[in-house]
Amino acid sequence: MSLTPEQKQAVASWVAAGDSLSVVQRKLVEQFKLSLTYRDVRFLVDDLDLALKDAAPKVDASDVTKATPPPAARPTAPEAAADEDDLSADAPLPDDEQLEAPPAGAAGVTVTVDQVTLLPGALASGSVTFSDGVTGKWIVDQYGRPGFTEVSRPGYRPNQADAQAFMQQLGAALQQRGF
Repeated sequence: MSLTPEQKQAVASWVAAGDSLSVVQRKLVEQFKLSLTYRDVRFLVDDLDLALKDAAPKVDASDVTKATPPPAARPTAPEAAADEDDLSADAPLPDDEQLEAPPAGAAGVTVTVDQVTLLPGALASGSVTFSDGVTGKWIVDQYGRPGFTEVSRPGYRPNQADAQAFMQQLGAALQQRGF
């Protein structure tokens, strides 16, 4: 479909103003009664040599692998020794890896990572103890989303400091494990 020079100018001004392809598609219908598919709008923008403006990058809080722990939240040495019949050629890993929150100003959150994850659909699992003594079992699913399978107090939601400390420690523990 070919557009008039006036229509091309309008599309160029919309894209320059930061409109997305779906917004341009809607405006073409509303203002010019042109019904184009999303793909056709994409090709139109490409044919006019227009560059879409990227929206501000959104932070994905569900992906714990992108979390960067603060320098003070470095993992501590493992406390438990692995079984002697470990088949890996690398250094043995403990049954549970434990990371403790930094003492200065941080919530007293403790995160452990299970040596073996047996839950269907889970990449990793473990347990957490929050600063107020509430414990829970956590998993990270195949999409990188953390979640809880059990919590010792029904309906519990950790405070902001505990939640942040949990995510940082979980990210550091999983990164140490190679996730």
